[in-house]
Amino acid sequence: MPSIALATYDPGAAPGKDTDLPELVRALRDAGAEAEARYWDDPDADWGGYDLVVIRSTWDYSWRAAEFGAWVDRVGALTRLANPAPVVRWNTDKRYLGELAAAGVPTVPTRYIAPGEPADLPDDHEYVIKPTSGAGARFAARYTPDRHETAAGQLARMHAEGFTAMVQPYVRGIDVSGERALQFFGGRLLHASRKGAVLAPGTPYDAEKVAHPGLERWRPTDAEVAVAEKALGSVPGGSELLYARVDLVDGQDGEPRLMELELVEPNLFLWLHPGSLERVVEAIVETAE
Repeated sequence: MPSIALATYDPGAAPGKDTDLPELVRALRDAGAEAEARYWDDPDADWGGYDLVVIRSTWDYSWRAAEFGAWVDRVGALTRLANPAPVVRWNTDKRYLGELAAAGVPTVPTRYIAPGEPADLPDDHEYVIKPTSGAGARFAARYTPDRHETAAGQLARMHAEGFTAMVQPYVRGIDVSGERALQFFGGRLLHASRKGAVLAPGTPYDAEKVAHPGLERWRPTDAEVAVAEKALGSVPGGSELLYARVDLVDGQDGEPRLMELELVEPNLFLWLHPGSLERVVEAIVETAE
């Protein structure tokens, strides 16, 4: 009977946002596992006492990146961690997009502006600024070329807090076909979803945003699956992945492009795809044994 911890975050007085977590714990117990949810920053947690620790919803990690990285390394040294610590470390810095593009993965073009570098912003197209370490559209905003002053203010704020910025063209295909999220579990496609555009024009970068507007089930195309598999096949240590979410948008040519690769704590959307719960449980238990 394997012992499994599902690592999540402490919501404090607010209700937890991971609606899948209680049902996943219950289903793992029904499958014969000793399973429980634990806050990743719980000082009393005996992580080495579990056969497997699955990072599920550590959704405050990007605010505490150094602390989280140290936790990942520590737990990875004590027991089996999913996803593995080196993969998680690699994925917490979105400069991985440059590596995947160099490996031939179709991606949204991305430039990086580190602290101390000039605010070189586009003059001829709409663009997005966001941090290389972030989640839930935190510190992300969409700009037209006539709003350089506001955009430069965002860069200054991010740089003052130590963040490197990503600058990407705003992909207008997202306003037509949305953003598709292909979920993989245990090395196989689990299910897919589609959502609408997150960044509305004029929304401040520090405003709270709806991370998954208009979420619905989606049947991925062959082209989308091919790009997702190409991306996952290019991940260093990717053969050891338990789970992955591949976020895709359509480029100017109408072909799918990688927006982001979520290998740390992707929302599984099991509430939208209840038929996937059994496969998730099977894969987790098999990994723990």
